Amino acid sequence: MRPLCLLVVLLALSQALPFEQKGFWDFTLDDSLLLMNDEEASGAGTASGVPDLDSLTPTFSAMCPFGCHCHLRVVQCSDLGLKTVPKEISPDTTLLDLQNNDISELRKDDFKGLQHLYALVLVNNRISKIHEKAFSPLRKLQKLYISKNHLVEIPPNLPSSLVELRIHDNRIRKVPKGVFSGLRNTNCIEMGGNPLENSGFEPGAFDGLKLNYLRISEAKLTGIPKDLPETLNELHLDHNKIQAIELEDLLRYSKLYRLGLGYNQIRMIENGSLSFLPTLRELHLDNNKLSRVPAGLPDLKLLQVVYLHSNNITKVGVNDFCPVGFGVKRAYYNGISLFNNPVPYWEVQPATFRCVTDRLAIQFGNYKK
Repeated sequence: MRPLCLLVVLLALSQALPFEQKGFWDFTLDDSLLLMNDEEASGAGTASGVPDLDSLTPTFSAMCPFGCHCHLRVVQCSDLGLKTVPKEISPDTTLLDLQNNDISELRKDDFKGLQHLYALVLVNNRISKIHEKAFSPLRKLQKLYISKNHLVEIPPNLPSSLVELRIHDNRIRKVPKGVFSGLRNTNCIEMGGNPLENSGFEPGAFDGLKLNYLRISEAKLTGIPKDLPETLNELHLDHNKIQAIELEDLLRYSKLYRLGLGYNQIRMIENGSLSFLPTLRELHLDNNKLSRVPAGLPDLKLLQVVYLHSNNITKVGVNDFCPVGFGVKRAYYNGISLFNNPVPYWEVQPATFRCVTDRLAIQFGNYKK
């Protein structure tokens, strides 16, 4: 039964995603890692290294590192106090779990022969040094979880097969140009919890990437970074020090479905800034310092969820959310939060929310000085 529990392990690996809604671009909730079939979520094609059904037949290799648990093609070596990557790992291994150990370095031959490895879990170790050829044998690696370590830079020479990289809660201050070179299949990068400032992103740092999901939360950003991939569907920048959104900050992100800017210090959103986001479904601006509802919301025809709670909003106008006239908005709101604002909600006109599916979708009140 213990190896079967491993299917649950990865559910906890991408902790602290900014929003808890499930089922929308959630790259960690694979139905079964043993099936290794997340083409739909990851955007990876059949040639991306996903094992076929024939590869799921049980392996009877006697190779299993001392103290680890091996079943089928899964090798679980977590919570063993390991100082180094263990030897005698079967070459047909597809999932290697090394989380919660004391590994401080990844050496050149640590993963030698593991050419079928699909997922590598190194969360919560002490890794501060990675040899430039450490990942060279991992030609089919799609998921690399190396969060909660002591890294000061993005690992070099990441496998070109990589689909998902989670490297949050390290000590990374700089993202140099070319560090993601060759990662044509990567669509999800989680790099929050690093002391990254806007100046830490070199021009062209994300060149060549076609990301769907990027999270740089809990960092030291004072503005929306420039030159992020134009392909983004989700951008999460919550828990930073962003103070304003200027007119052209969002110009290149016209494909965003979800934008997370909660827990910043935003006082001003320049008129017209949101007009560059025609496909936006969710906008999270909670826990900021806004004094009014951002202009331009009625023009976002697909917008359904707006988080504005815990700001300094004192007034809500009758046309702040819904367009004038009929047939303009294609999707009705199903969630508007305005609680914990000093707005007298009894003065808000009912027509203000004429394009909301249900009055229960509106949250008011509970203002505390």
